Amino acid sequence: MSDAPALPIRLFGTLEAAPPPRILRAGALTAELDAGNLRHIRLAGVELIRAISFIVRDRNWGTYNPVIRDLTVQEEEDGFLLTYEATAGDAAQSLTYSARIAGKSDGSVSFEVTAQAQTAFLTNRTGFVVLHPIIGVSGRPVRVEHADGTLEDTHFPDRIDPVQPMMNLRALTHEAAPGLSVTCRMEGDVFEMEDQRNWTDASYKTYVRPLSLPWPYTLAEGERLEQAVRLSVDGTAPAAAAQAEPVVSLGDAPVGTVPPLGAGLDPAEVPALTGVPAPGLAYVICHYNPAQGHGFEDLRRMAEAASSIGAEPWLEAVIVSVTDYGAEIAALGHAVRAIGTPFRTVALSPAPDLKCTLPGSPWPPAPPPEAFFEAARKAFPGVRLAGGMFSTFTELNRKNPPTALLDLITFTTTATLHAGDDHSIMEGLESLPSMAASAAHIAGGKPFVVGPSAIGMRMNPYGEAPMSNPGNIRQAMNYNDPRHRGLLGAAWTLGFISRFADGGAAAIAMGDLAGPAGLFARPQNWPQPFFDEGGGLFPVFHVMRGLSSLNALPRLPVSHPDTVEALAARRGSGVELWLANRTGAHQAIRVPAVLDRMSTLDADSFRQAAGDADHMDHAEGALTTGRVEMGPYAVLRLRGG
Repeated sequence: MSDAPALPIRLFGTLEAAPPPRILRAGALTAELDAGNLRHIRLAGVELIRAISFIVRDRNWGTYNPVIRDLTVQEEEDGFLLTYEATAGDAAQSLTYSARIAGKSDGSVSFEVTAQAQTAFLTNRTGFVVLHPIIGVSGRPVRVEHADGTLEDTHFPDRIDPVQPMMNLRALTHEAAPGLSVTCRMEGDVFEMEDQRNWTDASYKTYVRPLSLPWPYTLAEGERLEQAVRLSVDGTAPAAAAQAEPVVSLGDAPVGTVPPLGAGLDPAEVPALTGVPAPGLAYVICHYNPAQGHGFEDLRRMAEAASSIGAEPWLEAVIVSVTDYGAEIAALGHAVRAIGTPFRTVALSPAPDLKCTLPGSPWPPAPPPEAFFEAARKAFPGVRLAGGMFSTFTELNRKNPPTALLDLITFTTTATLHAGDDHSIMEGLESLPSMAASAAHIAGGKPFVVGPSAIGMRMNPYGEAPMSNPGNIRQAMNYNDPRHRGLLGAAWTLGFISRFADGGAAAIAMGDLAGPAGLFARPQNWPQPFFDEGGGLFPVFHVMRGLSSLNALPRLPVSHPDTVEALAARRGSGVELWLANRTGAHQAIRVPAVLDRMSTLDADSFRQAAGDADHMDHAEGALTTGRVEMGPYAVLRLRGG
């Protein structure tokens, strides 16, 4: 294997440039300019709105990356003004638009766009999207002005809403901080809101063009759109608190145990598992789908592959037939018994449930849920029977399974459904506590399990397939996302597991073993810089192996700054704490004095870790200062007690 790769490869798995957003300022007003859109609009440090974006999507809900030109920015002490021209599309279709963004020191912001289709343009959505944050907003009051001018006082959803919590919108007014309210006015079309926590986004999204209208739809060649979003504030932002040194502290009383961890396995991955180091996983979810050419022999091969790395095989099977589902389930049960009944946990899903049914759309023909799982009980006696959705939590939230007939409720997630940038991926971790609480409510007292989940998209419920990524870039709906192979992927994984562990998940499965979200680098038909030269272990391997070793140990509460992710457990008479830097900036953090040994997985140790399955043990050294230094997206294991 060659010397350590370039820093972007170590952090993000790609050399694609991702310049930091430009900060626009007008007095106490700040906003981040990112790819022509606005993020984190703040007044005196208080977040008013999470984002305002003009979005152009294709027919599969993929988001085009606009090509921006003629960008001009004027900044003065009490205001900023910028304009640009942009083109979105592909080889088959094109849309151009002109944008004007202005901000003033009084907190007001306007974002105006005039767009024109240069060809007939097929799209699922083209227009403004506004994101409200969830922290400090979830469950709080909001005043709604509807498109007809009527006013309504309501609340942002607390539990994740499966459909649109607010519709027919013109303006929304909410309290961003005590004594400071913000009004967001949307012009040019009728807007409605969805709860983006459904898709692990840390926001409520207000978007243009109601879902009750047909989609995809075509903008005729030459057709024009004119839309605008305007913000205004009332009141005064509270004084900022003094910044204290970041501190991590541990509680003494356990809050449950560390759940078992697993990974997914597709039949195509089985040959790549020969000779790999054992990752210590508790289970492997063996995916079986006859529509993808899987046969009964694949059941045996996957079960043996899972056992070969010391993991219990679980079966996740798609039932294709809508009318003869009973016979298909019975035949699958017979095939499993013929190979010795290796699966003690079996999850089944009708094939129609792999696809989304948007609110207001008719549900496609599917087996009756009760009869479906009654047939499963007969075909698989004595197993833990799981049901739910093999796609995203959204689909589970919209179509609840018959929990009385099930032992486990299951769903998966992706971090890149709506956005493909690094910040959105890490920010989305904020949505997981709400998702866990909502999943527990749906489960109605039954355990729920999560995964296989990853940064990238496992399957696309909203279109034909996830986005292929031959260019190894950042984009929404990636099937093979480069960040998974970098330190960002390892830090994100630790945050995902810790937050769902806190939320009560009975088991958590991440990605796969040797596929696009794998633990081991294997030859693929997409670029894997550095790893294509000699294989090796992705950084996430060490996180999964380390956290798997904590399975069933008492989990300790951790208080920590929001710039890190953390999970702690009591191991014998000692304590083990895992920390991840969820940012791209260096951090110094004070940790409990009882922790006196530390292992580091960071950019400096990336190459060594890629070739050493026991890196976290070999890298362990003394910690004497009670203060740790963390590079971008670094992961630390600390021990003591």
